[in-house]
Amino acid sequence: MPFQHVLVAYDGSPQSQSALDRAVSLVRATPGAHLTVAHAFQYPNFIVGEAMVVAPVVTDLEEMTSSEQLLDEAKARVTDLPGVTYTLLQGDAAESILECASETGADLIVIGSRGLNTIKEWFLGSVSHHVVQHANIPVLVIKEPHQEH
Repeated sequence: MPFQHVLVAYDGSPQSQSALDRAVSLVRATPGAHLTVAHAFQYPNFIVGEAMVVAPVVTDLEEMTSSEQLLDEAKARVTDLPGVTYTLLQGDAAESILECASETGADLIVIGSRGLNTIKEWFLGSVSHHVVQHANIPVLVIKEPHQEH
């Protein structure tokens, strides 16, 4: 049975661009299917010793503006697909994506293997790994092919 509601996680990275392209292809191939494009962001906080320092409001506004620009970029990549929903999620990326999938009734999550978070890239792509491990629906992880130099 084809997927009827595809949720794609988008952060602007090459892998998420490929994930978006793949999700669009899947939705196009299934009449009546719906696509939700989600971008998760988290306002920066810093841990200093045992104290958490909250970033200034200006930083929060910059993060929000940057996130809105990323969704605009996604909209520009998906100009000819009707009925696409775009959503900003605030909080931990993996948990936000899982919650969004549950709340929207998605039956497939498409996600890049690694995003733009450089610290977490040391791990398998911790967001995609967490989503794969905790999702109650299928997850399609898009990996960019290794390019030989």
